[in-house]
Amino acid sequence: MKLLKRNIIKIDEELCNGCGICISPCAEGALALVDGKAKVIRDELCDGAGFCLGICPVGALSLEIRETDSFSEKAVQEIKSARPKTYLPQSCTFCHSSEDEAYLLPLKHKGDSSWVCTRCLPGLIHG
Repeated sequence: MKLLKRNIIKIDEELCNGCGICISPCAEGALALVDGKAKVIRDELCDGAGFCLGICPVGALSLEIRETDSFSEKAVQEIKSARPKTYLPQSCTFCHSSEDEAYLLPLKHKGDSSWVCTRCLPGLIHG
């Protein structure tokens, strides 16, 4: 695999408290707890988007530009297909599409909380 310069997550092991909160926002599966610390398990899985950055309670994560393996969507799909689902899919309150089938957004109206897919949302907005 060819090395190239790109954004990738950097984890400060001194700051990392091993809480693991950063792991679930990583849709690619690049992060895991190893010996009580968050680690990028394979550089090719990290897309550098940084969804994990803002959730770290101690600021142990940052982005750095460095020479590393290129991002591999194929490797991400292999990891995703090998691991079990770790969530209960929510469904649109209106059309009942699952989040596995459509994008869902949380909705709050008159004190009630629900989920709405992006197909049903315009109808709610415009009536």
